Amino acid sequence: MAAVVSADLLAFALKSVVPVDRPPLRYASPHALVRVPTDHSFPSGHSATSFAAALVLAHVVPRRAWIFYSLAAAIAFSRVYVGVHYPIDVLGGALLGLLVATALLRLAGGLRRSPPETR
Repeated sequence: MAAVVSADLLAFALKSVVPVDRPPLRYASPHALVRVPTDHSFPSGHSATSFAAALVLAHVVPRRAWIFYSLAAAIAFSRVYVGVHYPIDVLGGALLGLLVATALLRLAGGLRRSPPETR
């Protein structure tokens, strides 16, 4: 949960710093597949959170890693498919999510291995 929340918060913060407009939507009708976002495009928060979750879940259940990464990739692809992100947005989001999850897993591993404090 910490990886997903951290990736989402960092993606949100980066969107305010990197002012990339979203791609023009071809179908801005009431029948659009998704609600038209109003914030900036880079990085994709959906990609960041899905890849952060995939890495953590793959760490816990390595034999199912291909499922987790496949779902994360499908989520990332869907953001380009529905027209709310450019491919670079989802790649940036995926990289952000992987970096955040890796950092938190290493931090958690380091905390587990640290020797008890002596007085």
